[in-house]
Order: sequence, then C-alpha cells, then structure tokens
Amino acid sequence: MTTRLEAPAQEPRNVKAARGEVHLAGVSRAFGSVRALDGVDLEVGAGELVAVVGPSGCGKTTLLELVCGLQAPDAGSIRADPAVLMPQRDGLLPWLRAIDNAALAARLGGASRAQARARAHPLFAAFGLEGFERARPHELSGGMRQRVAFLRTLLSGKPVLCLDEPFASLDALTRREMRDWLADALRREPRTVVLVTHDVEEAAALADRVVVLSPRPGRVVAELPVTRPRTDADVLAVREQALEALRP
Repeated sequence: MTTRLEAPAQEPRNVKAARGEVHLAGVSRAFGSVRALDGVDLEVGAGELVAVVGPSGCGKTTLLELVCGLQAPDAGSIRADPAVLMPQRDGLLPWLRAIDNAALAARLGGASRAQARARAHPLFAAFGLEGFERARPHELSGGMRQRVAFLRTLLSGKPVLCLDEPFASLDALTRREMRDWLADALRREPRTVVLVTHDVEEAAALADRVVVLSPRPGRVVAELPVTRPRTDADVLAVREQALEALRP
C-alpha cells in the first residue's frame, strides 16, 4: 500500500525539492467527469531513471505534464526541480537546421544564437550526429530526428527529463538501437528521468525501477526495481512481473 495525502488543489506544485528529485503524494487529476489519476504516490531520486507503464488512457502523459508543471493536480502535492517534457513527436521545426533545432531550448532560455550553437555542437559528435549539423529535419532518419530532439531536451538545462514514448514512431530495429543509444547518452549526460512507454521490455531494459499504473483512473499497482548490471534474464523477469501486474 502506498501512503496517500489529500491536499487542496491550490497548494503550490513546485515547492523546492533536492536537485533532480521528484515527489508526488496522493496526486489526483480529473478532466470533467473523467478521472485520469487517483491518489498517485511516486518518488524519483536524483539521477534515477524511472519508467512508467500502463494501459492506454491510464494517465501516463498526464503524470508527466503534472511533473513538468504544465497541469496542476486537483488533489495531492508535487515537489520537483524544474523538468522538461520531450513529447512523442520530435517537434523539429522544418525550416531550422539540425543544430538550431537542438539549440532551440537554449535560445529560449536566453542564450544568443552563437552561444546556443556552441553548447550544442560538441554533443553532435558525442551522440553520433557529427556531420549532420546543417541538415534539415527532412534529411534525417527517424532515429536521427529523435536524437536531435533529445539533445534539444538536454540543452534546456533542466535537471529532470520527462520522456513521453520517445521511440514509439520508430520501427522495431531502430527502436532497439535508440534504446541502447539513450542508455549511453544518459551515462554521458546524467539526468533524473521519468520515462513513459508502452513497451514493458524497453522499460525493464532502461530503468532503475518500473512503475506500473492501473487502468483509468491510474493508480500505482506495482513498483519493480531492476538490478544493475542487468542480464537478459533480469529484464525478462521484470517484464513478466510488470505484465502480471497489468493483467485484470
């Protein structure tokens, strides 16, 4: 059982937490008569990658938007450091070159074009995009577009990254490659990550912990730690436990 805390809707959501930590206590959110989340408790430690899985419509995206401050809870409290959302679609601007798309968050944060490009440029080499800095989005593969979108997210400077199905639009082979790439990218540029995915195996392969939500209204029904270093057997074991928790 998780501890639940009811609180007024007007309670401030972004009370200062330790750098890179996320704390949700008794968080509920409804849209009219549709209750998306109900009494969600979730703790994410600094530098931890937590994957959230659950059936469609159980409030996973709503959860990320609450953490990022894009929505406010109807009840409960949220304490989190600044967080940035990477949505499912890459959202690259077709008229900008790859380096300017990657640098966009830094520009919005007040950096000049030259400063933002200078921050982005070393990451192109580090993340396998060297030579594509001047490419337009239509000249990039799906996996490369997602890498650029991820670099844009990193360059926001926020300590918490909320990734919403970042590889859902990719084919199975590219998705597997991007999963390995993301793990390597986070070793290079550590952040606290909350990852939403429908792919339970992907969650088990990437995360330090897998959180399973029930059908709507979403409630936490299981939290599954993943050992490190992980083996294929570890991944399969967590996958089976998560699938068991998802069964009616």
